[in-house]
Formats: sequence, structure tokens, C-alpha cells
Amino acid sequence: MEGLVGLSVLVTGARVTGEAILAALTSLGARPTVTDDSEPARAALAQRGVDVAAPADAVARISGFDLVVTSPGFPPTAPVLAAAAAHGVPVWGDVELAWRLDRSGRFGPPRKWLVVTGTNGKTTTTSMLFAMLEAAGRSAVLCGNIGDPVLAMLDRPAEVLAVELSSFQLHWAPSLRPEAGAVLNVAEDHLDWHGSMAAYAQDKGRALTGRVAVGGLDDPIAAGLLADAPAPVKAGFRLGEPGPGELGVRDGVLVDNAFGDGLVLAPADSITVGGPVGVLNALAAAALARAVDVPADAIATALAGFQVGRHRAEVVATADGITYVDDSKATNPHAAHASISAFPRVVWIAGGLLKGASVDELVAATADRLAGAVLIGRDRAAVGNALARHAPDVPVVELVTGEDSVVLEKDESGVTRVTRVVQVGEQSLSEAVMGAAVDAAQRLARPGDTVLLAPAGASFDQFSSYGHRGDAFAAAVHAALR
Repeated sequence: MEGLVGLSVLVTGARVTGEAILAALTSLGARPTVTDDSEPARAALAQRGVDVAAPADAVARISGFDLVVTSPGFPPTAPVLAAAAAHGVPVWGDVELAWRLDRSGRFGPPRKWLVVTGTNGKTTTTSMLFAMLEAAGRSAVLCGNIGDPVLAMLDRPAEVLAVELSSFQLHWAPSLRPEAGAVLNVAEDHLDWHGSMAAYAQDKGRALTGRVAVGGLDDPIAAGLLADAPAPVKAGFRLGEPGPGELGVRDGVLVDNAFGDGLVLAPADSITVGGPVGVLNALAAAALARAVDVPADAIATALAGFQVGRHRAEVVATADGITYVDDSKATNPHAAHASISAFPRVVWIAGGLLKGASVDELVAATADRLAGAVLIGRDRAAVGNALARHAPDVPVVELVTGEDSVVLEKDESGVTRVTRVVQVGEQSLSEAVMGAAVDAAQRLARPGDTVLLAPAGASFDQFSSYGHRGDAFAAAVHAALR
């Protein structure tokens, strides 16, 4: 992309994605400046000779930039991006930059992008898709929200990119037209970022603007996005028997009626991810794989050997008839619903940052499975109130830290709802909170129960990531079982 040579470009964000953007812009001959809220991050870049600006300075200087390339976590309302819009400065995301670079031929023939998005199941589906491509002997790279930024992987030899994209990344990638894209499902999440459910769904729908659009027909919003998609080829997937142009399940096997006439892909019981969600993920991955002519035997081989990733329904331990499961990646109510539904009786560890989403529907739908609940994090009260409304017989323990200004004993509607203070002491806050949560869950659990970390919220109020939260849960379980 010769058009960036000499341009003054503002990069928002100094972490993994920001570093990838900085490296790409530098190689293209642009003149990047990086802004980030973290003063230490800016200082470290400045020591490397990178031009940096504090956020307020970046806003003041915005008219002097030709382009802004943003990390995906920055919403349109962020002051620097709002200022760019007000001054007519274009804003791209890292995926938009990667797409344009790939299309330009700078790294060889443009790749076939296979894009996966959805409120729940993105990582599992993208990983399944990558396994199918590998089983077929296709030259492929796994990237995007699942791990390495797309920008960082463009110099790898590959024919196909298996790309997980969040709604944030799609929002800032208006030019993206993948070879095939899938929307798995759409439920309330990140409403604080997008501003409304309609805006969130619209950004998810950007995955369906290429040659092939794939959508989950059992999800009404995803099905609606598929129906409205401009893609010339459309394929739906469902748990039931597939109609024309669909993938589904018939007589216990996955069947392709979209890219094959009743082609049998794999036995449903060979899918290693449990429950209906695992079947839906496999169908979505298979649809994308079939869109680029992956044969049925490769799909069957990939599914039979597939192993779910860390922190996604990961069994941590089993002791005294109680199973401990880490599903820290369930960062929204939709994902938590799927997680709880996979077990008959659950002591649920929940809470964190709900990001504007309601948990009422989740609690009402899973109340008959809940043997107890332990609530953590900033938005724990919202979960507790939903439990009081929709699951009044479920015992609840709410954990607060010494940093909370008010500590109250609660007994709402005759329900046992005990507020317990978490003593941090010499431990970190995250260790103390999760240790107390596991201790409380053990007291509520009985043989045959599952103690399930499926928070329904993001982790950043008390942990550095959902991985950190899951690791803290596993460490607390192992310590309690010693």
C-alpha cells in the first residue's frame, strides 16, 4: 500500500494489537504516533524512539493526522475517535488495515478469509474450522480475536485465513468482504460499547458481506441477518433436519444440503464439545469449510480429534462426587446459559462486568438447574437481584471485598442470601476473591453437583483477563482439595 508512505497516522492502543499496527505502519513508510491511557506503556515506546502522545494531546493534535488506526477496544465514543470523526479524519481498525494490505498483494496473492463471529462459540468454531482446513491439507493460519492479530500473520505463507472477529473489530472494518463469513448467534453483549442491541447486531452482520454468508437458523437475530445479507450465496445451519441450502442433523449425522446434496459429514456423537452448542459450532465450521471445498472426510477427521481450548468448559478436578468446571470464557449471559445447560445441577460462580446486558432471561431459563450461586465482581448485585426474582429458592452467597464502602447482611424474600466479606490479607485481590468463591461453592455443593465458573460477565474488574480468572479458579480448586 504505497498510499500510506509519509502519512501521519495516529495509533490508539499500545498493547498487542497496537504493536502489530505500529509494526505494519512503520514497514509501509508511514509516520505513526501512538496514544494510550497507560503512561508506562507510552514511556516504553518512547524509549524505543516511537512518537507518543497522551490521550488529551492526541485529541488536541487530531487535525494534524491523516488517518487513525485503532485497536478494537476503543468505542466510537472514545474522545480521540470522536475528535477524529468531528474533524473528518478517517478511522480504520487493525482488521481494516490488514484487509487492505492483503488485497493490495503486498504479501503475495490475497488470501481467502473465512470469518467467524457471534456472541458465543466464536473461538471453538474458528478452532474447529482451522482443524478442518489442516485435515484437508490446506495452507491455513488461525488468527484474529482468537490469538495473534491478522496483521501479524500476513507474512505467513497461507492460502486461507481462519479469522475470529469480535463485534468491535467488525465495526472498524467497513471494507471487509470475506470469502465466507458466519454469524453463529446474537444475544445481549457489549451494549455499553455499541450503544444499542441494533447497533451490536448490525456490526455482527458485517461478517456476511462477502461471497458466502452463513448463519445460525435456530437464533432469530442471526437468521434475520442471514436473510438480509447481500452475499450471493447463503447457507444456514440448524440442530434439526436441514432443508435446501442448509446444514443440519439427520439420523444422528451432520448433513450438508448447502454445498452438497445430502452429503454426510460426520457422526454427531463424534463431536468432543458437549451439548447442542458443540453440534452448532461444528455445523458452522463445516459450512465455512465446505464453502472452500474441504471434503467430508477431512471434516470428520477434524471433529473426531478436536479438543476444546482452555477455559471453555474445562474440567479442573473431580472430588467427593463434585466436578469443578472452568468456563471463564463465558463472558456474557448467552454463553453462561449454554454452559449451565450442559449440567443437571450447578453451583454457579458468576459476576464481573455485565457490559450492559441483562441476566434475567438467563436466570429464569436455568433456575431449575441451580443448586446455589456464588456472586463476585462489580455487577454481582444485578445477578443477585435476578436470582431473587426468578430463582427465589436458590441459596446465594455474595462476596464483597474490604474495598466496598458498605457491607450488608441480606435476606430478601426469605431466601438465604449471605454477604461474605473477602479478606485480602497478603494475597492478591484476584486470589482472595476466587479462593473465597470456591470455598463458598464447596459448602453449597453436594455429590453429583458441578461447581461451574461461568461468570456471564467480563473479568477486568478483578482479573487481567478471562484466562487469569480461569487460572485463579483452578488454583483455588486445587488448593481447596489438598
